[in-house]
Amino acid sequence: MVASIDSLSYHKPALLKEVLQILNPRSNNNFVDATLGDGGHALAILDSTLPNGRLLGLDADDQGVLRAFERLKKYEGRLCLKNYNFSKLEQAVSESKISPISGILFDLGVSSWQLDSADKGFSFTDNNLDMRFNSSQTTNALDLINNLGQKELSSIIYNYGEDPNANKIARAILKYRPIISAKHLTEIIQLAVPRRGKKTNPATRTFQSLRIAVNNEMDNLELVLSSLLQFLNKGTRIVIIAYHSLEDRIVKNFMRKEAKDCLCPTTILICQCGHKKKIELINKRVIKPQQEELFNNPRVRSARLRACEVL
Repeated sequence: MVASIDSLSYHKPALLKEVLQILNPRSNNNFVDATLGDGGHALAILDSTLPNGRLLGLDADDQGVLRAFERLKKYEGRLCLKNYNFSKLEQAVSESKISPISGILFDLGVSSWQLDSADKGFSFTDNNLDMRFNSSQTTNALDLINNLGQKELSSIIYNYGEDPNANKIARAILKYRPIISAKHLTEIIQLAVPRRGKKTNPATRTFQSLRIAVNNEMDNLELVLSSLLQFLNKGTRIVIIAYHSLEDRIVKNFMRKEAKDCLCPTTILICQCGHKKKIELINKRVIKPQQEELFNNPRVRSARLRACEVL
């Protein structure tokens, strides 16, 4: 059960000014927020598209959808919320019958309430070690930690956390299994990789990698990007905010590829691939938070925004 709206502390939307500047929401425009979170971006878009603009909002977190509805319910007649991962975006757009779509937003970050929620297991001191966005999903982080082999664990920590200590951490996990909580896992990692001075907690990258693995975040991102341009209209603007270098690389490669005609190697003089340019880049350089926003919301420090328009 979601708390009353008066008692909810909402996540501050990242790069809100920049998002609105690029999407340029106007009266009666329709938009998709593919990663609804706490609804901060959605609220600003709905405010800007009065009186009849509609918004489709998706979120993989069932609790998150309920929280967002509490915040946005005054717009209920213009709002369609679905507890879907954005990998089901095409299906959601078809079901909602929201058309034409002026813009779509992906904010790939984790909401503050999820990071701070004791039952999610994202925090180093939590009793749980869950990390599922959707509680109906079968596999959680505790399952992975206690059941995967050393090679598989090391691969997850190295590939998704980019942690050079991945092998050392994986060996320590196997040595001290069964792991019973997020706090327990943090203690084991700190034994394997002692914290020195004021450096970032050595468990940070492992926790990040487990969250990505549990929720198939990279696979889902590649899946939605591979289908996105097949159902969006000409003129639709796409804004994607990434927080992880792997996510940002996937987004950057997607946009660079689709913003070019021929993809053949330069050694081939006549195009053989037949690829046609499908988007126009809006910002050639990645957009980062400004100092004022970083001061008010330090959690957005790694945010990277890329945007394009469908041709």
